[in-house]
Amino acid sequence: MLYSLLIHFLSFQHCCADANSTLVVNASFGKGNPRRIPQSFHGVFFEEINHAGAGGLWAELVSNRGFEAGGPDNTLNIYPWSVIGNESSISVSINHTSCFERNKAALQMKVYCGGLKPCPYGAVGISNPGYWGMNLEQGKRYKVVYHVKSETKFDFQLSFTGVDVKTVASNTRHVFGDKKWKKVETIVEAKHTNHYSCLQITTTSEGTFLLDQVSAMPLDTIMGHGFRKDLFQMVADLKPKFLRFPGGTYVEGVHLQNRYQWKDTIGPWEERPGHFDDIWNYWSDDGIGYFEYLQLAEDLGAFPIWVFNAGISVREEINASALAPYVQDALDGIEFARGSPESKWGSVRAAMGHPKPFDLRYVAVGNEDCWHFNYQGNYLKFYEAIRSANPDIQIISNCDASTAPLKHPADLFEFHIYTDSNDMFSKSTQFDHTSRAGPKAFVSEYAVWKEDAANGSLLAAIAEAAFLIGLEKNSDIVQMVSYAPLFSNINDRRWIPDAIVFDSYQLYGTPSYWVQKLFIESTGATFLDSTLFTSSSNKLIASAIIWENSAEKKNYLRIKVVNFGSASESLGIYINGLNSNVQQFGSTKTVLTSTNLMDENSFLDPKKIVPKRNPLKSASTEINDTLPPFSLTVFDLLKSNV
Repeated sequence: MLYSLLIHFLSFQHCCADANSTLVVNASFGKGNPRRIPQSFHGVFFEEINHAGAGGLWAELVSNRGFEAGGPDNTLNIYPWSVIGNESSISVSINHTSCFERNKAALQMKVYCGGLKPCPYGAVGISNPGYWGMNLEQGKRYKVVYHVKSETKFDFQLSFTGVDVKTVASNTRHVFGDKKWKKVETIVEAKHTNHYSCLQITTTSEGTFLLDQVSAMPLDTIMGHGFRKDLFQMVADLKPKFLRFPGGTYVEGVHLQNRYQWKDTIGPWEERPGHFDDIWNYWSDDGIGYFEYLQLAEDLGAFPIWVFNAGISVREEINASALAPYVQDALDGIEFARGSPESKWGSVRAAMGHPKPFDLRYVAVGNEDCWHFNYQGNYLKFYEAIRSANPDIQIISNCDASTAPLKHPADLFEFHIYTDSNDMFSKSTQFDHTSRAGPKAFVSEYAVWKEDAANGSLLAAIAEAAFLIGLEKNSDIVQMVSYAPLFSNINDRRWIPDAIVFDSYQLYGTPSYWVQKLFIESTGATFLDSTLFTSSSNKLIASAIIWENSAEKKNYLRIKVVNFGSASESLGIYINGLNSNVQQFGSTKTVLTSTNLMDENSFLDPKKIVPKRNPLKSASTEINDTLPPFSLTVFDLLKSNV
C-alpha cells in the first residue's frame, strides 16, 4: 500500500508540478482505514456567563422579577426597577413577608396620591427595563404574571413603554383588598414593535401594596419551553450531539455559598430563590434551571452532560471527610434526571411535566479543579458512589491525561485550552501521542482569545479550524469537543470572544461559529487517512472524511484544508482507492476567509465573514486549487452511486 501511494504521489507530482503542496487521500478500505469518528463528536457548552441565559436564551423579559437581587438583608435596593412618580406621591421599599417561603422579598409600594389628590403623570408605580430593553414585536402575544397583596380595593394598569398593547386575556382585572396574596395573569398583544421597551405597573389608587414575582414572557418560545426562538435556532443549526451545562466556573462560584445548587433551581418559577453569580457578578433568577437545561438538551436532540460542584469553589474547598452532602446531592440530581416517576426525585421531575426520564449519560465532577489539593480525594468519593448507584453513567475527570496518565479511574478526562492563534494551530498535534489505553478525551472548552481574537476575528477562527482538524485526526481517543463560551449579550461581554452575540432582538455568529458549522458533518463520519507533502509551508493542515447527506441520501468525500499562512498556497489533491466516481455536478468548494485577518462580524455586517460555497468545476480524484491566506477551504466531492 505504501509503495502504491508513493507511485501515485510521484505521478501526481508530475501532473501537478505547479503545486507548492500535495495532499494524498487514501480512500481505500484496509486495516485501520477508514475508521468512524464518534457519533458524539461535536456538541455545545452552555454556561451562564455574559447573560447567556438570564437576558438571553431564557426568554423572560423581566430582570430581578422576584426583588431578591439585593440580598437577604436588603430593604431599599430595587435595581433595575425604577419608581414612576415623585417622593410626595409614592415610596417603595423591600418587605420580607412574601408568600413564597424560599424567596421572602417583595416590593412594598406606598401610594400617597389618588382620590382627592390626583397622581402626577396620570399614575404612579414601577418600571422594569428588562435586560437592556424588552423586545416587543407587533402582533405577538406576551403573558404577564404578578402576585399582589393589598388591604384596599385597587386597580393596576399594565403597559410597555413605546408599545401600545391590547389585553386579549386576563384572569383578574380588579384586585380586592382582603389582605391575601393573589396571582394576576394577563395576556397582551403588541400593536407595534419596540426593541427597547420597559414594563410599567401603575395605579391611581391610594394605599399600601405588596408586589412580587413579576414575569413577562413571549408566548412563542420553542415548544412552549421558554427558550428564545432565534437564539435556540442558532444552536440547533450546529446540530449538537451533546449539551454540557451549566458551567464552567459558574458551577463553582468564588465562594461555595454562591455555587450552583440544582435543587434551588427546580419547581415552580415563583418559588425559586435565585442566586448571585459571584463569578460573573450578576443575579440569576434561575428561570433556566436544572430541569430547563435537561429540557434544552432534549429539544436540541442532544444528550445532556451535567457538571456538578466537587466541594470546591475558586477560593474554598472542603475535604473528603465533609463531602457526604455534596455526594448525595449529585446522586439526587442523577435520580431527578433519569429516575423512575415513582422515585423520590424522579417524581419531582414528573410533577414538572416530564414523567419520562431524560437521557443523562455523562456527569463531570467539578470544573477545572484538578489543581486543587482536595480534588483527587473528593473525585474518588463521587466516583465510587456514582459507579455503585449508576454503573452505566460515564464519569468525567477534570484532570488532563493528554500527556501523562491519570492517577484515578475515569471514563473520560477533560482538556481545556484558551490561547493565542499560533499556539492553537500548534495544538493540532496535542493528542498525537496520547495513550490509547486510558480514558477518552473530552475537549470541553477551547478558543483563541485576547489580542488575536479581539471580539471574534477571522484569525482566531482559522487557528481553531486547524485545532479541530487535529482533533479529527485523533478521534480514536478524542470523543467529544465543544467551543466556549457559546453566548454573549453585547451589553455585558464579560468574556470575549464568543460564538453567538446578541441583544434584545438581533444576533450574529462570529467566525468561530461558522467554523463549527463547517465541522458538523464530521460527527459519525468515516475518517480517511491522508498525507500532506509540502515544500513551502508548515502552515497547512488537512483531513478527509466521507459523510452522508441524510436529506439527499447522497455520500460526499469532504476534504478540509487550513492555510494558516500569510500567502496563498497552491495545492494538488490526489484521492487513491475511491470505490466510485466523483460527480462534477453536485460537488462544491466552500471557503471561509476575508481580506483582513482581524476582520469581525457585527450587527451592522453580521455576515462579513461566512462560508462562501460555489460549484467545484474541477471535481475529480485529482484537483489543483489555490488556498487563500488565512483560510479554511472545504471540498465536497459527490460520490456516484455506481
